[in-house]
Amino acid sequence: MSLVLTEEQQQLAGTARDFVTGKSSMKRLRGLRDGDDADGFSRDLWREMAGLGWLGIVIPEEHGGVGLGYMDLLGVMEALGHGLMPEPMLSTVLLGANTLLLGGSDAQRTAHLSAVAAGERLLALAYQEPRSRYRLDHVETRAEKHGAGWTLVGAKAHVLDGHTADQLIVSARTSGAAGDASGVTLFLVPSDTPGLVIERQHRLDARGAALVHLGEISVAADAVVGEVGEGSALLARVVDRATVALTAEMLGGMQAAFDMTLEYLKTRTQFGVLIGTFQALKHRTAEMFVELELARSAVMDAHRALDDGRDDTGIARATSLAKARCSDTYMHVVHEAVQMLGGIGMTDEHDIGFYVKRARVAELTFGDGAWHRDRLASLDGY
Repeated sequence: MSLVLTEEQQQLAGTARDFVTGKSSMKRLRGLRDGDDADGFSRDLWREMAGLGWLGIVIPEEHGGVGLGYMDLLGVMEALGHGLMPEPMLSTVLLGANTLLLGGSDAQRTAHLSAVAAGERLLALAYQEPRSRYRLDHVETRAEKHGAGWTLVGAKAHVLDGHTADQLIVSARTSGAAGDASGVTLFLVPSDTPGLVIERQHRLDARGAALVHLGEISVAADAVVGEVGEGSALLARVVDRATVALTAEMLGGMQAAFDMTLEYLKTRTQFGVLIGTFQALKHRTAEMFVELELARSAVMDAHRALDDGRDDTGIARATSLAKARCSDTYMHVVHEAVQMLGGIGMTDEHDIGFYVKRARVAELTFGDGAWHRDRLASLDGY
C-alpha cells in the first residue's frame, strides 16, 4: 500500500496551494467574519474552484465530474485547510453530492450532480438533531405518507451551510423510534419549500450553519433518496467519506499552524538569542512534527481505503483512526503554537486564533477523538 502521492496528484496539490495563497488571505477571512457576510464565503471563488475541476473530483464523468479519487482530493482539501478557506466543499460536495451519488436515483443524479460540479448548485445534508450527538439513527423528525407524497415535521440542527443551500437532504423517521437502526429515510427538499424555515447560525470558526424547522412540509414521492427506511446505512457511508475529507483539511490547518510557529521560533529573540535555540522549545517542536507526520500517514491511509474499495468496516476503521488522530493532533499543535507565540498568540490580531477556532470546530465535527476511539474499539471487538 503506497502512502505517497503520484506525480499528477502532487501537481494538483501544488495548483491548489498556489490558488489558495493567491486568492484567499487572512484579510479576506477577517472581512467575511467582521462584515457578517450573507453567505460566509465567496461565490466567485466557488465558481473558480468549479472551473478548476475541484468540485467534480469524486463525481463520475457521466455526471459532469472529473471522475478521480480521494487521493486526488486529498491535496485540494489540505490546501483549503492550510488557508482556512470557508467555501462549502464539505457540505455541498462531500455530504450533499455524495448522498446522491451513493444513494440517489438516476433522475436525482442527473438533475443535481452536474450542477454541483459546475458550481451552479449548493447542497446541504440536514441529519443532526438536538440530543442526537453523533448518532445517525437518533432521528425524531417524522415523515408520514400523505397521498402520493410525504409530509415532514421536525427540526434539524448544525446543518453545515444550510443557509445557502438550494437543496437540503433531510433525514426523517418513517417507522420506529429514535435510536432504531432502521426506519430512517432521506428526502431531497428544495430550500424554498413552503413551511420550511432556515435560521442561520454563526459557528465559533465564523463559518455558516443553520437550524432547519420543518412545519408539515410536503414533498413528492420522488423526493426519497435511496430506500425507504434504510437511510441510516446510507448516512453512515456518506459521513465516513466526508470525515475522511475533513481530516485532509485538518492536516492542512495543523501544518499551517506548525509552520507559523516554526517561523516565529527562527526569528524571535530573547535574552539576545533566538528562542528556537532553547532546548525545551526544540523538544516540543519535535514532538509537534512527529505527531503531525503520524496524522499525515493516518489521513493518507483513510483516503487510500476509499480509492482501494475496502469494505464498509475497513473504511470505517481507517476513518476513525484518522479522525481520532487529527482531532487530538490539531488541538495539540494549535495549543502549543499559542504558548510558543507568547502574548501575541492570545490576540485577535494574530492569525493563530483563526486556526485555534477552526481546530476546535473540526475536532467536534463528525465525532471527536474519544468517540472515534470508542468506535474503533467496537469495530475491533472490544
